Amino acid sequence: MIKKIFITLFVVGLLSPLLILAYFYLKYDYDISELVDYNPDQTSQIYDKNGEKIANIFAKQHRYYAPFEEIPPRVIEALVAIEDTTFFEHSGVNFDAIFRAIIKDIKAGKMVEGASTITQQLVKNRLLTREKKLSRKIKELIYSFKLEQALTKEEILERYLNEIYFGHGYYGIKTAADGYFHKKLADLTLKEMAILVGLPKAPSTYAPTRNYEISLGRANRVVTRMHKLGWIDDTTFEKALAERPVVYNDTLTQNRAPFVVDEIVRRFKKMGVDDLKTGGYTIHTTIDLQLQRVGREALHYAYEKALKRVEKYKQKEEKKAQKALLEGDESFVMQDVNVSQLNGALVSLDSKTGDVLALVGSVDYKKSSYNRATQGKRQPGSAFKPFIYQVAIDLGYSGATQLVDIAKTYEYEKDGEELKWRPKNYEKNYKGLITLREALIHSRNLATINLVNDIGLPLLVKELQKFHIKNIPHDLSISLGTMSMSPLELAQYYTAFSNYGVEMVPHIIASVEQGGNVIYEKQEQSYYITQPTQSFILTTILRDVVRRGTGRRAGVRGIELAGKTGTTNNNIDAWFAGYSPTIETVVWFGNDDNTPMYHKETGGRVAGPAFAYYFRNLLKLYPQVKRKFDVPEGIITIDIDGRKEYFSEISKPPRSEEVGDPQEQLLF
Repeated sequence: MIKKIFITLFVVGLLSPLLILAYFYLKYDYDISELVDYNPDQTSQIYDKNGEKIANIFAKQHRYYAPFEEIPPRVIEALVAIEDTTFFEHSGVNFDAIFRAIIKDIKAGKMVEGASTITQQLVKNRLLTREKKLSRKIKELIYSFKLEQALTKEEILERYLNEIYFGHGYYGIKTAADGYFHKKLADLTLKEMAILVGLPKAPSTYAPTRNYEISLGRANRVVTRMHKLGWIDDTTFEKALAERPVVYNDTLTQNRAPFVVDEIVRRFKKMGVDDLKTGGYTIHTTIDLQLQRVGREALHYAYEKALKRVEKYKQKEEKKAQKALLEGDESFVMQDVNVSQLNGALVSLDSKTGDVLALVGSVDYKKSSYNRATQGKRQPGSAFKPFIYQVAIDLGYSGATQLVDIAKTYEYEKDGEELKWRPKNYEKNYKGLITLREALIHSRNLATINLVNDIGLPLLVKELQKFHIKNIPHDLSISLGTMSMSPLELAQYYTAFSNYGVEMVPHIIASVEQGGNVIYEKQEQSYYITQPTQSFILTTILRDVVRRGTGRRAGVRGIELAGKTGTTNNNIDAWFAGYSPTIETVVWFGNDDNTPMYHKETGGRVAGPAFAYYFRNLLKLYPQVKRKFDVPEGIITIDIDGRKEYFSEISKPPRSEEVGDPQEQLLF
């Protein structure tokens, strides 16, 4: 009788857990669709044109997704060896392991061993809370049974290795491999695999960036377990034990070009894409990270030189103030110079394609993340003059055409009031007659205004519209570049010069992939502006601006450069927009609050050196870059008064009696 009672109690003891499981299994509906239809948030990655990582973009969890086929078999072996040796035999729950754990726990008087399978760990991480209740444990077991019925073992492993946290902010093994070792999964060593699969047990404790030696100890236990099971041989075992992998301690975003990243985010929003941070996009940009770095350095270089000039100026003013004080001169007032608002921007393009190679929106992103290169609207000043001169050249003017450089008073009405405008040259002198070439080289305001009058405002405005310039003023202020535009917009318009008469619309995104499919590829957009001969004639003038005009500080030995300075009234904005035979670059400096800069800060003085710094270092990075401008077919050269002048079928050479028997040469 006692024997029967004992057997009955034993059977009941065995059946009770199963009966409880059956009760809960039948009573509640357990939804496992979140794991069956697994679609976790995925990090988007941004790359430069050479395949270099620019940044990761993610919302809450930094995760790269790896399909099962991408996961090396050795990773699976290492994981199963340390976490769940009978994974391929059980159906979600390993009761033998549970009973062994219970016995060990009873003997120890505390929890010393867990018994969760890989399936249970996945369920616990994705579907359940971390509350320590019997009901949660029962749910975990039931979920695991159901999941094993709905998915294959391979599918469960794929979800596990993409879902589990690996420390340091890395979710998923592909993310961890890239973050800790800068490697693809296929390139991992056995020791590196062992480090990774050993992390889920206690990510904070075993993270190699925090506790390297502890992490190696955990990895060695993984390798030892694999050797004990006979899954690796002695040689592989000894080699893995001896290895000490290099571990990287990167930030999660790895953001190497924040202005570029911000601009891409802005453009995705503009396109209505709201899952950039969770959709797992791979974004290939046109950016060259090396030139991006040089662009940052160029701005900082010019900025520091400007601050030194201001400091020198302040020292002189202080000496004057001290002298005035000693002499009892109370009329002296020390001039205040605002430098706290000084900032700059730089954008560089491939002239032929419109690819944005570098985009820097301020001198220091940490101090100001506002992107002045794309969002800052400022007046270009004299940097706008080349567009007026291009129109003139397209109408038949040439560099040898004589312009009138004299003062004139213009009367106009504003708000019912009669006003007068008497513009001046920056040098505050007049040349009388001056060639079109010299007028642009030395940025003569009066000659430009008179040229606008010669062309006629209606015709000029009409011709300028083909450049797609926005908000063109319909008055003579157009001569001085009084409309507002961003450096990127000015860079687009300048491609009409740098690209031999064809304006290119800039783009920064080359292609976008998602789920292995290309969902976007750039399409070049261009506008025909003028013939190559006509744009080349302007280029020869802008080349002289750099050689002997207002842009001398922008010059660099060993490469032909063309460009134009721009300085607005009261030194509020300072520009240099220029180009080499293949690359165009625009630099802007000014105070963010639109107050005047130090009175000697002009486009040539502050922006020109940044431009030169950029191209000097570009030549170091890419010594093979094209260095001389091509001469289009149909260009005619004539020596006039010891200088070479350029003509075409549209901009015809002057008659021989006008220039005194010139030497003419047709270049092909």
